[in-house]
Amino acid sequence: MLDLLNDLLWGKVLIAVLIGLGLWFTVGSRFVQFRYFGRMFRILGANQAFSKDQHGHLSSFQALMLSVAGRVGGGNIAGVAVAITLGGPGAIFWMWVVGLIGMATSYFECTLAQAYKKAEPDGTYRGGPAHYIARGMGAKWGWLAALYSVLLLLTFGFGFTALQSYAVATSFEDAFGIPVLATGAVLAVVIGVILFGGVKRIAKVAEVLVPIMAVGYLLIALAVIVLNLEQIPGVIALIVKSAFGLEPAIGGGIGAAILLGVKRGLFSNEAGLGSAPNVAAVAYVPHPANQGIVQAFSVFIDTLILCSCTAFIILLGTVYQPGVATDIGGVALTQASLAGHVGEWGRIFVSIALMLFGFTTIIYNCYLGENSLSYFSDQNRPLTTTYRLVAVGLCGWGATTDLGTVFAFADVTMGFLALANLLALAVLFKPGLRIMRDYDEQIAAGIEAPVFDAKRFADLDIDPEAWEIEPEDLARNARARLQPA
Repeated sequence: MLDLLNDLLWGKVLIAVLIGLGLWFTVGSRFVQFRYFGRMFRILGANQAFSKDQHGHLSSFQALMLSVAGRVGGGNIAGVAVAITLGGPGAIFWMWVVGLIGMATSYFECTLAQAYKKAEPDGTYRGGPAHYIARGMGAKWGWLAALYSVLLLLTFGFGFTALQSYAVATSFEDAFGIPVLATGAVLAVVIGVILFGGVKRIAKVAEVLVPIMAVGYLLIALAVIVLNLEQIPGVIALIVKSAFGLEPAIGGGIGAAILLGVKRGLFSNEAGLGSAPNVAAVAYVPHPANQGIVQAFSVFIDTLILCSCTAFIILLGTVYQPGVATDIGGVALTQASLAGHVGEWGRIFVSIALMLFGFTTIIYNCYLGENSLSYFSDQNRPLTTTYRLVAVGLCGWGATTDLGTVFAFADVTMGFLALANLLALAVLFKPGLRIMRDYDEQIAAGIEAPVFDAKRFADLDIDPEAWEIEPEDLARNARARLQPA
C-alpha cells in the first residue's frame, strides 16, 4: 500500500502539480528567478546579509545556510547516481530544468513565510506554511495549517531524523569500520547539545559547517573537471542528446530520463514541499522578497551546482558506461567513480561528505520538527524539551536500525505535506505577487535596499511586531517612491 501511494504521489500527481505550478509562478512573476539572479549575490555580499539586528535575530546568511543544510543531503551523492543508472545521462538535463523552475516556487513560498512570520518574546521569529495558511488563507483553513504541522512533525521531525541517522552511521561503518552503535551514541550527544542551544545555536553550527562541506565537495568536483577538461564538451553533449532521446546507447529511454531527472530534482531541492520556508522565516531582512531571492539561490546551489558535481564525477569516469548494465549503483557508483579519478582515498572522501551532508540534514530536520510544534503551542518549554529528547533518542535508535518501512511511510507523508503547501501557494499567489511588485517598484525607484512597510499591507493580517523597520529607512523609501524614475 505504501509503495502504491508513493508511486501515485511521486510518480504522477506531484510531478504534474510541482512542474505546473512552478511554470505558473515563473511566467506570472516575469521569471523572477532570472530577473534577480544577480541580486542574489548582491544581497549575500552586503554586510546586512551577515549582520543581526539589535534584537539578535538570525541573519539572512544564517537562514540560507540552515536551509542549504536541509536541501543538501545524501540525495546529492547517492540520488544523482541512481538517476543516472536508471534514467541515463539525460536525467541530469531534466534535473537542471526542474531546478530552474523550482527556484520560482522557492521564491514565493519563502517570501510568503517571511511576510507572515511571527515575532517571539525570546528575540526570534517563527513562521512557515502553517503560519501563512492560517493568517493568509483565513480562519476557515485552520484545519489545513494544523494538518500541515502534524505532517511536518511526522515526516521531518521523526521519520527523516531517524533515517538520516542511519545513513550517517552506516557511512562511518563502511568508511572506517566504526560500529553503528558507537556512532549513534556520539551522534545523539552532539545533536542534543546543538538542539538544546535553540535555533540560534543550530544556525551557528550550520553557518560554519555547511560552507565547509559544500565548498569541499565543489572543489573535488572542479579538480575532476580540470583533470578531464577535454572531455567536458562531449559529456555536456551526451547529457543534452540523451535528454531528448538522441543518444542511441541509453537503456532507460527518454521517458526514464525525464521521470528520473524530474524526481531527482524535486526530491533534492525540496522546492514546493514547504520545508525551507520554516527556516526562511527566522531571518531578519528588510523586505520579504530579500529572503525569497536568497532562498531561490539555495535551490541553485543544491541542484545546479552540487548535484551537477556528482553527475560530472560519474560521467567523466570509466566506471559508468551509458547503456551498459552495471551492478554498481547509488553511493557506491559515486565512490568508485571518484576513486578512478583521484585514487582510493576518493571512496573515503565520499563517505565523509555523505556523513557531513547527513549530519547537517539531521540538525535541519530536528528544527523543522520543533517548529511544527510552535504552531500549536507558543513558547511551551515542556513540550519543546520533550520533543528535543525524543529527537535525540531517534538519532541513537535510528543509527542502529534499518528503517525501510519508516522511509516509505515518510515519503507518503511528505507527498501529502507537499500537496497541502502547494494548495496554499496557489491560493496565496496574488498576495505573493503584490509583495514582489512592492519590491520591484522600490528597485525601479532606485532604492538599492527596499524595505517592507507592513502598514501598506494591513489587510493581509501581517504581524507588525515582526516588521519593526527603522523610521528613517521607511521615510527615505517613501521619498524615493515619489520621485520620478
